[in-house]
Amino acid sequence: MKTALIIRHVPHEGVAGYRDPIEQAGYAVDRIDVSDPAFGSLDLREPDLLIMMGGPMGVYEHEDHPWIRCQMRRLALRLEADRPTLGVCFGAQMIAAAMGSAVYPGGAREVGFHPVSVHAGDSPLRHVEGVPVLHWHGDTFDLPEGVELLASSHVYRHQAFRRGRNLLALQFHAEMGEDPRFDAWIEQSPDDVAAAGHSPETLRAAHEAHGPGAVSAGRRMIAEWLEALD
Repeated sequence: MKTALIIRHVPHEGVAGYRDPIEQAGYAVDRIDVSDPAFGSLDLREPDLLIMMGGPMGVYEHEDHPWIRCQMRRLALRLEADRPTLGVCFGAQMIAAAMGSAVYPGGAREVGFHPVSVHAGDSPLRHVEGVPVLHWHGDTFDLPEGVELLASSHVYRHQAFRRGRNLLALQFHAEMGEDPRFDAWIEQSPDDVAAAGHSPETLRAAHEAHGPGAVSAGRRMIAEWLEALD
């Protein structure tokens, strides 16, 4: 059976709605937290599929999170080998950094449900066109060389990119919308909520209204991407 490894940077940011299409594509799914003592010894080239999820830290916060440099070195080896890799939010920023691009604080906190504009109609992102999906970040990145920009939002231009069939980086969270851990996101980041002009109540209402549609579209997107992997 094919293997999929999820790297979780904080406990409340897991694979969520993406688990179903990954398992349905025939992968045996495993997960490791960066806090696990075994994380530093893993060869990230080994899994058939690597999924790196989000987190509140910045890629540039090496002093506070020494595992970041270690993870990026091993990630770069995987990307050089063109092994199937999916990055979400912080995971997407890690991919950009491992490919030599700058990651840095942007000018605004992008938090809440709103759609992205999809630039490539032949990409799996066609499933999220016009669908309000969750955004929760303040960092952004320069687009790496040799990739194709797939989507933008009204807040940040670089929302998704791909390289060939095997690399997909998503700044937004189409996996979140039916997961009770959303409450932990709100509780962990009250300043983000306020800076984006929301309250816990308005975000929970948006989650209830838009979450199921976002997850359904996100699952179709991931399923199509997995089906086309080399």
